[in-house]
Amino acid sequence: MAAILLTFVNTLGTVLYLAMLGRVILSWVNLSETNPLRIIIFQITEPILAPIRRVLPRMGTLDLSPMIGIILIRAIQEIFKRLIST
Repeated sequence: MAAILLTFVNTLGTVLYLAMLGRVILSWVNLSETNPLRIIIFQITEPILAPIRRVLPRMGTLDLSPMIGIILIRAIQEIFKRLIST
């Protein structure tokens, strides 16, 4: 049971990490708001990024929330790994 839970946490963490990375890449590319890939990535990442943006002050045009999101995802993933492994 622990192995299945660990696999799930790892998979979920990886998917969220890749979605965040995709969101960063999409911010550099001018992609239509109706593009299905953009819509999916925004639907996955916005529930994570919106609360971070409310707390994190803007630094001009630089949005650091994806970086904080990636750090939080990896930290939570590591905490779950350690809790499950013990």
